[in-house]
Amino acid sequence: MISCILAFYIAAFAVPGHAGTAASLPAPRVTAQNGDPDALYAKRDDLASAREAERLWQERLTAHPQDFEAAWKLARTRYWLGGHAPEADRKKILDDGIAAAKTAAGLRPERPEGHFWLAANMGALAESFGLRQGIKYRGQIKDALLTVLKIDPAFQEGSADRALGRWYYKVPGLFGGSKQKSEAHLRQSLTYAPQSTASHFFLAETLFDLGRDAEARAELQKVIDAPIDPDWAPEDREFQAKARARLGAKR
Repeated sequence: MISCILAFYIAAFAVPGHAGTAASLPAPRVTAQNGDPDALYAKRDDLASAREAERLWQERLTAHPQDFEAAWKLARTRYWLGGHAPEADRKKILDDGIAAAKTAAGLRPERPEGHFWLAANMGALAESFGLRQGIKYRGQIKDALLTVLKIDPAFQEGSADRALGRWYYKVPGLFGGSKQKSEAHLRQSLTYAPQSTASHFFLAETLFDLGRDAEARAELQKVIDAPIDPDWAPEDREFQAKARARLGAKR
């Protein structure tokens, strides 16, 4: 029901600008044996690599329960895994992602990461498991995203506006949804990241629903034409494939 970025990052499109904090514990020394979770996450289109990153972030958080960076990166990794796991595994992964995000938000409530990845995991869970989950998390998702906007509207290249745009698109009008507000938030997100494949794709879907098909097709073409961001290549490729399919374009 409610999707925030295969929605989400899959608006989430993060940038590494908030990757470190003074309160985070130093990362363990990288060896051939323990690996580098950031490097493993960078190769997340290989799900085995993403699962290993998850394991390492969980190990680090278990050893150091006050490690804010480990908590939010664990939540982010679980969001990605939850969006690509078999259906039978998805709910537990996303529930665990919510738990990690709550830990991050509790450790550093003045930082946006925990709040954002809390909304992202809840959004993915609501999208995957229907009306009951959508109703359960609807308000919490919106509240978490509004918190991110208060803390740092530019966080992750406007990801909170991007996700709110999706929230207003997916939620029925009876429960607060609005295609007009969806468009406004998505356009605001594009002021931070003009070539965001996620924002352009979500804006296209909103415009189709508003009956503005020519504008919507132009947005899909922007998705296809956008350069691949090396840091977010897996997400960019997914959105470009969706845009081609929607337009009926050949590779």
